[in-house]
Amino acid sequence: MSKIEGKTALVTGANRGIGRAFVEELLAAGIARIYASARNPDTLADLVEQGNGRVVPIALDVTKADMILEVAALHTDVDLLINNAGIAAFEAIIGADNGDAARNEMETNYFGTFNMIRAFSPVLAKNGGGVIVNLASIASHVNFPVLGSYSASKAAVHSLTQGVRAELAAQGTQVVGVYPGPVDTDMAESFPMDKTSPNVVVQAVLNGIEAGEEDVYPDPMAVDMHVGLLADPKAVEKQAGEMLPE
Repeated sequence: MSKIEGKTALVTGANRGIGRAFVEELLAAGIARIYASARNPDTLADLVEQGNGRVVPIALDVTKADMILEVAALHTDVDLLINNAGIAAFEAIIGADNGDAARNEMETNYFGTFNMIRAFSPVLAKNGGGVIVNLASIASHVNFPVLGSYSASKAAVHSLTQGVRAELAAQGTQVVGVYPGPVDTDMAESFPMDKTSPNVVVQAVLNGIEAGEEDVYPDPMAVDMHVGLLADPKAVEKQAGEMLPE
């Protein structure tokens, strides 16, 4: 039985990048309904039109815990939770002017995901278990100093994913961590390197969900770095460490 076709999904940060690709690819995979969230739901108008009645726009700021609880109370039919919303300040750790960027990244990337999972895990349990997808990064496994505080926030998402997976196993919830390298989105436009299409990334994730996978490395760089990390993590750390901020 498909874990996607005929189900109901909620996607955070659905108005652009990987989030938008999730909406498009879930529609193609036969999802029955998608709650597409963004801070400004007006930015979702074209996706709503594309969905032909299957895309429902909702206003959601994942840094606001009370707002998350309200959304969870109203949308009790969710089977598939896609925690995609995230920010990257492209700040160093020591070299940053202050800690504001690091704090903001942690609030969105980590605590946003943390609070979404806490709010929706009872919903998923009631609906038979369901699936949680957390958009982490290959930077979850090795710090790139050019975006040092972002890497730290995504490392926290990786650890969160492992802990949640263990806690929710008893209710039958599949928890998937996604660890992409550079993806062709607005967030990565300043990186002069080969990038993977967000739709290709999402297709790999949806295939992983159906196959029962727990960790998805959806692009060539992510695969190569994962192999390298298994073989010689210190060598990969040193290679990533060469990407120093200006």
